[in-house]
Amino acid sequence: MRTPRRKRLLAAGTAWAVAAAGAVAISFGLAGSASAGEFLVNGGLETGTLNPWTCSGSTGSVVTGHAHSGTYALAGAASATDTAQCTQTVAVAPNTTYTLSAWVNGSYTYLGVNGGASTWTPGTGGAYQKLSVSFTTTATQTSATVFTHGWYGQGTYYADDVSLDGPGAPSSSPSVPSSPSPSASASASASASASASASASASPSASASPSGSPSTPPPAGSHALVGYLHASFANGAGYLKMSDVPDSWDIIDLAFGEPDSITSGNIHFNRCPVAQCPGVESDADFKAAIAAKQAKGKKVLLSIGGQNGEVQLTTTAARDAFVSSVSAIIDKWGLDGLDIDFEGHSLSLNTGDNDFKNPTTPVITNLISAVKSLKAKYGANFQLTMAPETFFVQLGYQYYGSGPWGGQDPRAGAFLPVIYGLRDDLTLLHVQDYNSGSIMGLDNQYHNMGGADFHIAMTDMLLAGFPVAGNTANMFPPLKPSQVAIGMPANTYAGNGYVAPAVVNQALDCLTKGTGCGSYTPRAGKQPNLRGLMTWSINWDNYNGNEFSKNFHNYFG
Repeated sequence: MRTPRRKRLLAAGTAWAVAAAGAVAISFGLAGSASAGEFLVNGGLETGTLNPWTCSGSTGSVVTGHAHSGTYALAGAASATDTAQCTQTVAVAPNTTYTLSAWVNGSYTYLGVNGGASTWTPGTGGAYQKLSVSFTTTATQTSATVFTHGWYGQGTYYADDVSLDGPGAPSSSPSVPSSPSPSASASASASASASASASASASPSASASPSGSPSTPPPAGSHALVGYLHASFANGAGYLKMSDVPDSWDIIDLAFGEPDSITSGNIHFNRCPVAQCPGVESDADFKAAIAAKQAKGKKVLLSIGGQNGEVQLTTTAARDAFVSSVSAIIDKWGLDGLDIDFEGHSLSLNTGDNDFKNPTTPVITNLISAVKSLKAKYGANFQLTMAPETFFVQLGYQYYGSGPWGGQDPRAGAFLPVIYGLRDDLTLLHVQDYNSGSIMGLDNQYHNMGGADFHIAMTDMLLAGFPVAGNTANMFPPLKPSQVAIGMPANTYAGNGYVAPAVVNQALDCLTKGTGCGSYTPRAGKQPNLRGLMTWSINWDNYNGNEFSKNFHNYFG
């Protein structure tokens, strides 16, 4: 989710340190061959410019003094919010095998091709190391986008002598993009005002019980459209009154409740001030509009966290303050429940806490206890949803916590014990399939944002279950399809990883009907009861002519 201060969904920060996922793609924006068999242009950066490489934001530059050979090298300034991905798109031939290679220097540096294979190194010790990966194009493929990138919080990496080797030179060249594509940056500004955009995502909670064989189609109206409403801040998407939220939204998450301090547990929800949101309604009108939505069968939840709302329930006192303050907000506005959008360093596993079914880390156990208390207070109708990032869920297939020998990012897979511990209380889980690095799926291939494949593979992991950290004796059980929704950004300004409606429908066709799956075959089979879609955000969808919500209803009826 994003807040007014451009919160990164992958606020996982320092690294998917243990993930072979999340590469910062270096988009090679021009096809053409430097020589027979060489498909990249300016792979050695010896022109002294980036062209035709495209890098996210202003993270990429050409530098001297760090070259592997020659004079120049690519420098990618990875930060806490950007992996400094650079890409180049080239013309390729169908049904052909290519080898991508590069010399890299730095911590957690990645090399790969969008939608296909990738590789990485956790560190090169200050010396250059060669990375190489091969891939074969599909029967109809005529272009490929290769990338290189670092990782969150790991500092600058260097890449040089990047090469894409294949059988002969390409016959045609795609044009060089004038600006980074949506997949190359977390957000783009639609205008001067839109550059302050915020993004978030939400969805029904997931249960950890097995989904079993494909179920019969759900009754009409059982699919859900979930969206976040910018209720406490303003940004380029514009303020939207609760009464003006279209009735197409089934679950409305109020973004955001935030803590007074990271470890206090005391949550506050402050509505957007008039100075930021001149059109903001009064408290009375806001509350009345919530009640009107509920009278139509809609659910309105408080979403806690977001990019800036880091919450660490390190003590039982913080746990109790959380329960008390959240209850007060729910009671004041007459809300239906809670959405947990913990990001950044909110959830992290202590060293040695390796069993997701029996966690011992206080920030995990206290959160589970706090939510159980809220559920007990409000009863069976209490709605509990979660919107974790892929780093905290699907990455757990490869890495969990600091690992058996230490050294891994202790936040890897840290949402798994929370989901599992609250499996009997959860309503809906909608993982944020955006602002994500590449993630290994159940086919043991890395999957990247920007196409249906990513949503199919990430969602299938939730529906089929998976061994945590590759341990088949420690399986994270599948969720019920009725408890799973797919989180997507509403448009290119809302977050990195936007896909057009046709691609959304392709992913839904594969997951619910078993058609159009491409190269990935879902292990869980077709699941017509898949709950639906979540987006960051209602405001950004409204800004974009309601493209996301209209497509949802065109698809599900």
